[in-house]
Amino acid sequence: MRKGIHPENYRLVAFKDMSNDDVFITKSTADTKETLEVDGVEYPLIKLEISRTSHPFYTGKAKFLDTAGRIDKFKNKYKKFSKSETKEEE
Repeated sequence: MRKGIHPENYRLVAFKDMSNDDVFITKSTADTKETLEVDGVEYPLIKLEISRTSHPFYTGKAKFLDTAGRIDKFKNKYKKFSKSETKEEE
């Protein structure tokens, strides 16, 4: 491993998944101004939108998206711009 290319300021940081309030502690060099107290110890806090405890790949709980409804809405919204309709009007 080359010397002098890796940061030296690793410290314990609390990562909090905001979707399910799961907190895990690991080493990081990420800067943050917020802190969180875990088991009586105060750690710098990094907020996450998604983590291993909430990601559908790891949890096995995929969210159902109403893609058919979205496609129908899109088609209805832009129906007036279709080429086949402009030919019918002429």
